[in-house]
Amino acid sequence: MTSGKESVQIIPEGKVVFGIQLPVQSQSTIYVEDWELGSGPDEIARVARQAEDSGFFYVAVCDHTAIPRRLADAMGTTWYDTIATLGWLAGVTTRVRLLSHVYIAAQRHPLRAAKEFATLDVLSGGRLVIGVGAGHVVEEFGLFGPPFDERGGALDEAIDAIAAALTDEFPELPGPRWPARDVGIRPRPLQTPRPPIWVGGSSHAALRRAAQRGDGWLPQTVKRSDLRDQVAQLVEMREQFRDGAPIAIGALAGTYYLGEPGFEPPRGTVSGSAARIAEDVAELAKLGVSHVQLRFPSRSVDELCDQIAGFGQEVQPLLPA
Repeated sequence: MTSGKESVQIIPEGKVVFGIQLPVQSQSTIYVEDWELGSGPDEIARVARQAEDSGFFYVAVCDHTAIPRRLADAMGTTWYDTIATLGWLAGVTTRVRLLSHVYIAAQRHPLRAAKEFATLDVLSGGRLVIGVGAGHVVEEFGLFGPPFDERGGALDEAIDAIAAALTDEFPELPGPRWPARDVGIRPRPLQTPRPPIWVGGSSHAALRRAAQRGDGWLPQTVKRSDLRDQVAQLVEMREQFRDGAPIAIGALAGTYYLGEPGFEPPRGTVSGSAARIAEDVAELAKLGVSHVQLRFPSRSVDELCDQIAGFGQEVQPLLPA
């Protein structure tokens, strides 16, 4: 179990860093912009490079394999493969961290996943952050397993097994779902003792899983009052399960627009001056978070890149170091 190992931390203590979910590669109607529908790799690469140039800590890629027809209108069916996309991003960026947000680990054999992640870490020069989550699409579990109502236990086992395989070349996996021994995994990851594993989800079970097994937490909630309560629960459980070992606590910031949009942005968007946006972001830092995922409404890739650049140039300097 990862709870028996040292917590892997990549964010300096007391620092708050920023990341962004890349556009185009997932096209759920909940958040996709019109311009993304006709876009492809060129736009993904451009946004990733802009985030890197603007001092963002990570860029993130989602994970779904097969969207059932009943959910296709809401979720869309365009979901670029997580591992392939992150591997390609390793070649078009040089400094920004690459995050799987989130990889549905229970649907893959953990040794296969560890091979993919170790290779990604090597190809990216040690920039991988592994984000994992339980998943929610019943039909995907029907196709790939495990049974939907067993996904929590399978994810727990997968996290421990992936961590073991990334730490030891010949890991011993006790099972029960994926027992293994006397098999070796190379290449070895560049990060030591292994790349960090951040656990996604905001349910009580997800918080418990992050506290027990994670090096970091990736929440799903945007509401500040909920986040405040969840951070408190996470810290309490971390003390209980891991003697208060450090954990990288995340936040979803909602949407920001630097300046006046000139169009109707999503409800709840904070817009205006750099000072106003910095003040709102600083509230998250006060909750004890160390990494914040940002979202910017946009009508084109140009506008999105301008917003990312503006945040890096004008907002970040106003935030606590």
